[in-house]
Amino acid sequence: MENPKETSEPKNQTMWKALRPLGIALVLVLGFWLGLRLGERRMGDTPTTQDGRNRIKASNGAAKVRELLRYIEQDYVDTLNQTGFIDEAITSILQTLDPHSAYIPASEFAELNDPLNGNFDGIGIEFNLVGDTIFVVAAISGGPSETVGIKAGDRIVAVNGVPLAGKRISNSDVIKKLRGPGGTKVRVQIVRVGIAKPLSFTITRGKIPIYSIDAAYMAGLGTGYIKISRFAMETENEFYDAAEKLLSRGMTRLILDLRGNPGGFLNAATGIADEFLPEGKLIVYTKGRNRSREDYVAHPNGLLEKIPVTVLIDEGSASASEILAGAIQDNDRGLVIGRRSFGKGLVQEQSPFSDGSAIRLTVARYYTPTGRCIQKPYRLGENDSYNEEEADRFLHGELFSRDSIRFNDSLKYKTRGGKIVYGGGGIMPDVFVPLDSGIMKTLTLRASLSNEISQFALTWADRNRSMLLKKFPEGKGFAQDEDVKNLCWRDFQTYIKREKPSVSTASDSKSMEGLRNQIKAFVGRNIWRGATFWETLNLTDPIVLEAIKQH
Repeated sequence: MENPKETSEPKNQTMWKALRPLGIALVLVLGFWLGLRLGERRMGDTPTTQDGRNRIKASNGAAKVRELLRYIEQDYVDTLNQTGFIDEAITSILQTLDPHSAYIPASEFAELNDPLNGNFDGIGIEFNLVGDTIFVVAAISGGPSETVGIKAGDRIVAVNGVPLAGKRISNSDVIKKLRGPGGTKVRVQIVRVGIAKPLSFTITRGKIPIYSIDAAYMAGLGTGYIKISRFAMETENEFYDAAEKLLSRGMTRLILDLRGNPGGFLNAATGIADEFLPEGKLIVYTKGRNRSREDYVAHPNGLLEKIPVTVLIDEGSASASEILAGAIQDNDRGLVIGRRSFGKGLVQEQSPFSDGSAIRLTVARYYTPTGRCIQKPYRLGENDSYNEEEADRFLHGELFSRDSIRFNDSLKYKTRGGKIVYGGGGIMPDVFVPLDSGIMKTLTLRASLSNEISQFALTWADRNRSMLLKKFPEGKGFAQDEDVKNLCWRDFQTYIKREKPSVSTASDSKSMEGLRNQIKAFVGRNIWRGATFWETLNLTDPIVLEAIKQH
């Protein structure tokens, strides 16, 4: 089976021609080198000078790498960490190509690929840390924890007989304790409200699904809303199911939220675009130096061909997100609203080594239907400045004013409908929605109080769980309820005066409404999970409100 493609961005062709033989040579050599008995000396195989010193004699990239590895193995002054040495060598070579070609050590492979493959082995809970206690936000439906009877609000106070109380513990510590191979068992001790004695459960770890649709709900009369957080193996199926449910509830138009979505599998993005476009419409095409052009076109009978769509993007929308947004925009199929996207325009393929590690190599560019490649500029070897470009946009003023965006007029394109679109650095939205200075003040406040907000919301939701479940069955009506928001805000101000007396939340300005709403949204997430969170948060989100207005 072919490796799923992932999206990435362009590189300097001249440098690529120079470095590609060396990169391929090292990859080929590693297969042999890793299998050798590295302690074995081969003095007879290495040319030496008259004084007995080794001479590296090679005239091409492959031979140079082979001789270098042998020379280091044989004569380097200290004992080598062989795995670390090879990992660093591959990493260094790939980093010289472009900012997204990368090496994945075997120890990190599962962690990096599980979110795209759509599952991992574990016990199946969403949790937060309250002090030194693991607080269960939700037991994932159908997962091992739900099966044995663990519920939202439970506190895990011991794992495999080892108490956690009084110990400093981090999120990564929790994951290490609770994750493990499928079929293995873990014992947890639970404290549950209303039950005097701790409860003990033995959980058999199993496959836990990772969903990429964060929310799907009706945002107004006839208006559906779907938020996609990544493009993974099952994203297309998840999207189809969510769209079908919204259509059954009367959806006549859709808001598709791709903000903050870093991308993922190319086929997931093209599959979703296919649902909107009529047969034969070009979605995207890819082309590389040694890869012929490959077109992705729409098939007949897309589920949403007749449904008006608005796509939301921002500076965190990258890769596959830009493919989908570009396909909608270039085919004059719908509006794109928000801020300029990240600008990642290459295709990567993942190839594994036999030891469990892998490389992700950029193999082609992708082009939107009008022919534009939207990769933002970068310089070889300057990955730090490339990764800091989003911060530069903020400092330059781009997030606040469309006029501050640096366009490349030589990369203008025109859709069949006559709309001007731009290449050379992300998808430019049809309707620009800036951050305003008032919102920035509350964003700064939110950042400084992020831990306090999450901790307060968790404990407040737990304390009022019974009341909320009774008043809002399955979360219905929670997002619109003003009484809960006012009550949360009052209690939060009291909480902050106690926890951070130096921070003032006394402002009644309109910009503070977003902070009030966010606190309420976190409370909702701790009771009903993702959809309620986004439904609540979006009530004051300026980009969502603009999308609703455009409809």
